[in-house]
Amino acid sequence: MKKCVDIITMGCSKNLVDSELLMRQLQECGYHVTHDSEQPQGEIAVINTCGFIGDAKEESINMILEFCRRKEEGTLEKLYVMGCLSERYLEELRQEITQVDKFYGKFNWNELLIDLKEQYHEEISRERTLTTPSHYAYLKISEGCNRHCAYCAIPIITGAHVSRPIEEILDEVRYLVSQGVKEFQVIAQELTYYGVDLYKRQAIAELVERISDIEGVEWIRLHYAYPTHFPEELLRVMRERRNVCKYLDIALQHVSTKILKKMQRYVTKEDTYALIEKMRNEVSGICLRTTMMVGFPGETDKDFDELLEFVKWARFDRLGAFAYSEEEGTYAALNYRDNVSKKKKQERLDRLMEVQQRISTNLNNAKVGATFITIIDRIEGDYYIGRTEYDSPEVDTEVLIPTSAGKLNIGQFYNVRIDDATEFDLMGSVVE
Repeated sequence: MKKCVDIITMGCSKNLVDSELLMRQLQECGYHVTHDSEQPQGEIAVINTCGFIGDAKEESINMILEFCRRKEEGTLEKLYVMGCLSERYLEELRQEITQVDKFYGKFNWNELLIDLKEQYHEEISRERTLTTPSHYAYLKISEGCNRHCAYCAIPIITGAHVSRPIEEILDEVRYLVSQGVKEFQVIAQELTYYGVDLYKRQAIAELVERISDIEGVEWIRLHYAYPTHFPEELLRVMRERRNVCKYLDIALQHVSTKILKKMQRYVTKEDTYALIEKMRNEVSGICLRTTMMVGFPGETDKDFDELLEFVKWARFDRLGAFAYSEEEGTYAALNYRDNVSKKKKQERLDRLMEVQQRISTNLNNAKVGATFITIIDRIEGDYYIGRTEYDSPEVDTEVLIPTSAGKLNIGQFYNVRIDDATEFDLMGSVVE
């Protein structure tokens, strides 16, 4: 009887896809596999690490050390580590954490099967064991990034942008639909660059349109766009296709032209305002999610005030923010002095999020009385938990529907009237 393997995934949904691919291969080889178990019991553990920013790296290291202790106590036979952290710091980790049986990078995790004296099954290379609810899945369309923003370590870790062929992606979608998946979160380090390497043109609009043609695809949601040279054809697809959610995750980072230039974003304040206006004009009701950074080297009070005014004007549906932290090897770390104090960074972060909190609360309150198509993800306590097309799993607003109102089916769509709202949640009732 094959042994039990615990897989632990750190970091983003792109890592999660890799873990799901590995899980399917291990199961084909006869292993029993668990994912992110609260009480890991397996003889073998695989930790898929994140190496994006300092906090994520520390979390990954702590997880590795926790499993090292299990190995020292004799409750774990083999410990393997893969993912972004080991891709970036492979030799250092090998020398420092000797309890790990083997470190793999981000792209050679299939060698783990060989080391377990198993075979990689090419015939199921596009199949995954979903760790998400069975009605939705993440769809990774590329790896790597060609943007080289001054603060970002992702190109150092993942290398240049590599698009997956359209037909390969469509085959994966068809397979996932056959397994009951209705909703696809399309993800990439930078999805608007998709196709430039393979087809010498931005092909994201064509890809999304062709995914939307596949019978059984109910919702498509787009994550991690880039503002420079934004493919405006994508807005037409979003406007015309019923199953392409009016939702876009586009990381803007800042609005001050001076700071954007230092960040090597190749976009200006005027460009950014114009792009948001165009998106809102061309796709009525579009939900925009973004990420902002405060405290980048050289950011003055005037630069920050520009950012605050922009956020107040744009009224983003969702906004995440973080303070700049120096990442070794990046252009910013090598060329700029981190001259904004930690105290000032935190003050700016707090002020920005206070503004966004008011915006989010007002936008949610405006939904009271309206009816939205809602998919049900799970039951939690006395509530069914669902989402509208404007909400991505794990990161956005959820819709709470009392279980006492009647039975609902997980993974099904319902018309839900919003009865009440908070900053983070909507409360609703199913209507005919």
